[in-house]
Amino acid sequence: MKEHIDPSNLPQHIAVIMDGNGRWAKRQGAARVFGHRNAIKAVRETTEGCAELGIKYLTLYAFSTENWNRPKYEVDALMTLLVHTIRGEIKTLMDNNVKLATIGHTGSLPADCQRELAEAIRETSQNTGLTLILALSYSGRWEILEAARQLAADVRDGKLTPDQIDETVFAQHLSTGGIPDPELMIRTSGEMRISNFMLWQLAYSELYMPDVLWPDFRKDHLYNAILSYQQRERRFGKTSEQLVK
Repeated sequence: MKEHIDPSNLPQHIAVIMDGNGRWAKRQGAARVFGHRNAIKAVRETTEGCAELGIKYLTLYAFSTENWNRPKYEVDALMTLLVHTIRGEIKTLMDNNVKLATIGHTGSLPADCQRELAEAIRETSQNTGLTLILALSYSGRWEILEAARQLAADVRDGKLTPDQIDETVFAQHLSTGGIPDPELMIRTSGEMRISNFMLWQLAYSELYMPDVLWPDFRKDHLYNAILSYQQRERRFGKTSEQLVK
């Protein structure tokens, strides 16, 4: 599988909506949290697979702003799991030269989560391979509103005029400022929606939505997604004929 991938045509940035943990657990006759726990292997395999191929950025939608509305015991269990996972995965990140980053309203996370994240980000900050971005307490609309508020404040303070606000300036005010938009977005479990994820950045992304549930996702699934991406023609609104010229 891996040998069929064209190394000259890799996406720089892959984004993943990790969906299907609850359904996976239900099939096992277990609590939803069991699915989240078993999803860690999928995260590790995907991260290692991207690092080995030379992908520059991998963004994982780990926890949305809407997830706060889930039952308290599930949210608490997820947060505890997040802390233990980050602590336990630092060695894997270091071994794979992976740098950790986050996007989202991370100030709303519990204090121990914030501490573990800050520590992992600090420890991996010198790594030069893949940047693994965890989207935590994140939503696309929240991010766009935050950017609009910042821009409004900059105009109010005389740092910008409304005429200076173009796509480039707007994108710089998003939490992904300086990071290329994902060329490929994977959503597992066969659901066909983007669930308030990277609404601005996914404008021209190729979407790949396999039926596999996230806890079962492995490197071969990642390779399949990249092979599917490589077989597509990315036109950005142009015709095929224009691209050939």
